[in-house]
Amino acid sequence: MTIKIKRIYEPVTDEDGVRILVDRLWPRGISKEKAAIEFWFREIAPSDGLRKWYSHDPAKWLEFRRRYFRELKSADRVAELAQIVERSHVTFLFSSKEPDLNNARALKEYLEGKVKKK
Repeated sequence: MTIKIKRIYEPVTDEDGVRILVDRLWPRGISKEKAAIEFWFREIAPSDGLRKWYSHDPAKWLEFRRRYFRELKSADRVAELAQIVERSHVTFLFSSKEPDLNNARALKEYLEGKVKKK
């Protein structure tokens, strides 16, 4: 299992594997063709309330992760995403300008933690 993360605005590469958009909103200024995604898991992105509360404030990162992980526990498509991740090399795509403290990173940590527990 390999999960990479990168901004959707970065060029597509062969190393991306299965490209999965993990944002709730479609990224501004990018066409579906240029995005070259195979899946869009908007349902497992942070809720609008959580996303707005967090607002990419580094001081809120740990609490954001905790709240997001709680949301993920009851999200319908997490099992489906976990199956894709377990059998493929994937890249989670996000649109945030924040390269490290974003929902794609938190989702990656969450799924890696679930796989290690198996």
